[in-house]
Amino acid sequence: MGGQMSTRRCRMENSDWMSALSPQLWDVPLHHLSIPGSHDTMTYCLNKKSPISQAQPQLLRLLSKAAPCITLPVVLKWSITQGLDVTEQLDAGVRYLDLRIAHMLQGSEKNLHFVHMLYTTALVEDTLTEISEWLEKHPQEVVILACRNFEGMTEDLHEYLVTCIKNIFGDMLCPRGEVPTLRQLWSHGQQVLLSYEDERSVGRHLELWPGIPYWWGDKVKTEALICYLESMKSCGRPGGLFVAGINLTENLPYILAHPSGSLKKMTLPSLPRLGTWVREQCPGPGPRCTNIIAGDFIGADGFVSDVIRLNEKLLWC
Repeated sequence: MGGQMSTRRCRMENSDWMSALSPQLWDVPLHHLSIPGSHDTMTYCLNKKSPISQAQPQLLRLLSKAAPCITLPVVLKWSITQGLDVTEQLDAGVRYLDLRIAHMLQGSEKNLHFVHMLYTTALVEDTLTEISEWLEKHPQEVVILACRNFEGMTEDLHEYLVTCIKNIFGDMLCPRGEVPTLRQLWSHGQQVLLSYEDERSVGRHLELWPGIPYWWGDKVKTEALICYLESMKSCGRPGGLFVAGINLTENLPYILAHPSGSLKKMTLPSLPRLGTWVREQCPGPGPRCTNIIAGDFIGADGFVSDVIRLNEKLLWC
């Protein structure tokens, strides 16, 4: 019980970390700050009732129909990347949320879900409302929402989703343009930068920002992932916001070869080495500087605090 209370207390210490930054950092653009993020944010709400995504390989969908009692529990274990719900992640200090959105083929006309191999039971509109309510309680915190994937989405569904986004966040949305500073956002009461990976929708709505580049290593081994991230850094950072993903990734052959494993079992032993890499990074405008760093199971170690503390290096420059 004591350990749980201590973990909860540590999470809450980061609930208002942006407003607690040194005033010297209030005029630094967001893409030069160090910002913690969660990869596949919404997978904590996957469960045994979650259907397999239509975008998955046909072999997996056939196996799920032929032997659902065997296949679905295995896929579920390899689909969950987070243990904290979205409010707990925000309380922990996460400020980049990776939202993979889908419309289920057999779903209702307007209900949109999240997806990672399986569809969540959580609805997108409810989750966006939860995020908005959290922001109202933390008026100087800013979140970057990355709406991605869009499996099964028609143009009408995109328009429906964008209308929901505008209705829920309203004046909290920061229109696209130059990447703002915290002081600029606070002066306008803006708390949400919304990245939307559909070019047509972005072209129609000034409230949407283009998709944020995500360095995805697609690696099972920790050292291979770190080598990939270092190679990306050597090529130079993107001009705006971007994400370095420290998440390990499985594929279908790996899952089938490790039916008793899980993404959590694969990830947790790698966290100390990945944590060392995180603490070595520097935010800022330099070509090898990092910006958003996103991980899996963000409450399992000191990842979020490590990413936030990198901002102190900007004070030494």
